[in-house]
Amino acid sequence: MLCLGALAALSSGIALWRFAASLPPLDLTQAELRSTVVLDRQGDLLRPFATAGGRWRLPLSVDRVDPRMLAMLRAYEDRHFESHPGIDPAAAARAAWQWLRHGRIVSGGSTLSMQVARLVEPRPERSLAQKLRQMVRAVELERRLGKAGVLELYLALAPYGGPVEGLRAASLAYFGREPARLSFAEAALLVALPQAPEARRPDRFPATARRARDRVLDIAAAQGVVTAAEAAAAKAEPVPTARKPFPMLAAHAAEEAVAADPGARTQRLTLDGRLQASLESLAAERATAAGPDLSAAILVLDNASGAVLAQVGSAGYLDAGRRGAIDMTQAVRSPGSALKPFIYALAFEAGIAHPETLVEDRPARFAATYAPENFDLTYQGTVSARRALQLSLNVPAVDLLEAVGPARFVARLRSAGADVVLPRDTAPGLPVALGGLGITLTDVARLFSGLARGGVMPDIARRADRPAPASSGARVAEPVAAWYVADILRGAPPPENALPNRIAYKTGTSYGYRDAWAVGFDRRATIAVWVGRADGAAVPGLVGRAVAAPVLFDAFARYGGEPVPVPQARDALVATNAGLPPPMRHLRKDAPAATAGTTPLKIAYPPDGARIDLGLSDPGASSLALKALGGVPPLTWMVDGLPVAQGARRQSEWRPDGAGFARLSVMDASGASDSVVVRIE
Repeated sequence: MLCLGALAALSSGIALWRFAASLPPLDLTQAELRSTVVLDRQGDLLRPFATAGGRWRLPLSVDRVDPRMLAMLRAYEDRHFESHPGIDPAAAARAAWQWLRHGRIVSGGSTLSMQVARLVEPRPERSLAQKLRQMVRAVELERRLGKAGVLELYLALAPYGGPVEGLRAASLAYFGREPARLSFAEAALLVALPQAPEARRPDRFPATARRARDRVLDIAAAQGVVTAAEAAAAKAEPVPTARKPFPMLAAHAAEEAVAADPGARTQRLTLDGRLQASLESLAAERATAAGPDLSAAILVLDNASGAVLAQVGSAGYLDAGRRGAIDMTQAVRSPGSALKPFIYALAFEAGIAHPETLVEDRPARFAATYAPENFDLTYQGTVSARRALQLSLNVPAVDLLEAVGPARFVARLRSAGADVVLPRDTAPGLPVALGGLGITLTDVARLFSGLARGGVMPDIARRADRPAPASSGARVAEPVAAWYVADILRGAPPPENALPNRIAYKTGTSYGYRDAWAVGFDRRATIAVWVGRADGAAVPGLVGRAVAAPVLFDAFARYGGEPVPVPQARDALVATNAGLPPPMRHLRKDAPAATAGTTPLKIAYPPDGARIDLGLSDPGASSLALKALGGVPPLTWMVDGLPVAQGARRQSEWRPDGAGFARLSVMDASGASDSVVVRIE
């Protein structure tokens, strides 16, 4: 009898081995597919995307799940999970006896590993062959993945009703939170659902879901996973009766990241999820208050690294009335007066003006036909350049642009990396001072961030999971000119909801009230705001100072911390108007007129782009000779915007204090100027 039993066991073993050998290799390719998830800089979820098959299957590691929930799962599904090889012999023997006794499968004796095998290779039928297949696959899975790997696969594949698969997707869909933060009641419900996901769905059958949850709690209490008091308290909690939407923070940025790298299942951005959520709420609130069909966009840059900390592309991604699917941080719009600071920076850099230079704000006509007016149709008379920029006066800005040249202004913006768009078939003209060009909110933010960085443009970084881009070194202004502008804008009158002298900022309103802008910065960050209609329609009363500026200051308050001023440039000339060289006290108004036939002012030496070896490493290093031709004396020589010599002679000299690049400028009594850039060695 004993021999017959041994022979039967041997035969069964051989049959099982042959059955296992007949199975094809275990293929986990489809089982390992996950939804693409976009994360913030801290690794928190911004937005998940469904799989190609329309399933929500989010990646989740075991260490991101509450250990007590895992203990609850093992107590309910497979109490011997840690000790068996994939098959629980006692459970399998009990299932076999019930099958023989009743002539049908009563209980499957399934372990968690066998359930994973069924999920990996789904079969609709319930048969002995299918059960044997699950047992073989369960052992294979344990050998290949180990206990942690099998458990992780279960947490990813378990069904929770409809297109929701895996614990993380279910936790977000039913409770709106990650599985590491679930209560006992919530954890028990998610343990119970996979056994009958459609019949127990709480959004359809809440009473059935409650009974299943309570049974899990009873088993967990019986096995000491939770106390009786904890189980009783958990049973008193209601079950959810509706599914929650999946997170959709930074929807535009997430879509752009996925489009750029569709193969990456996990993408980590530089965004700060907390700040992003706060600014999305701010944009939606303010756009709604501003009027129907209005949208808003906000971009936040870290000035030190160029990282995008927040990218709010619209007032609501799903708001069709506001065309929320359009990312307005990337849309080309007219900036109005928002770019005036860069005209002043060029003028300061070239030595044409200083913040305390007096300029005229009076009715004027340029190029015979162009007669700009101020926004309020009034004029301030004689004011300092500082005051003219703070009040965003139009005539002084156009006057300065005429002096530096509109083509040079546009070329500087483009060389700094801004994609400036001009009307088709037109050359840069004076109207660009007041918004006669197109630019994106992102490029405007980069330009102002350049001012905060001493004139050096940041290279935008959007991915936290990749190395930061190499710096291009492009400049929008020299350090002294950048600080002059930052210091001026910090004193601009704030809107009614803000305190003065906290951040440097500038507003803009495009022609026809189509776009309202506000851009501000301190040493830490730059924030750019746009408000308007995505379709470009006019909105009466849409003014940057009234609509966009309050959003800007609220955004800085939500950014947090105390604003930090941009540090003063080393060679900045801090002086009153009376302390300036005579040609810089007034913009081409108080200087003697040039006589007819005067040769244009030009720097004869050194030539532009020259590399000059002065032997600076030698204590007896020589000075650099400066020579100009033409112009009306006296001449004022400047290095990086700082006067170094003045007099009637056209020759002078300058002793540099170190090697590097230097911008040499000369201005005559009529206000004419010329500049070169040289490298001193």
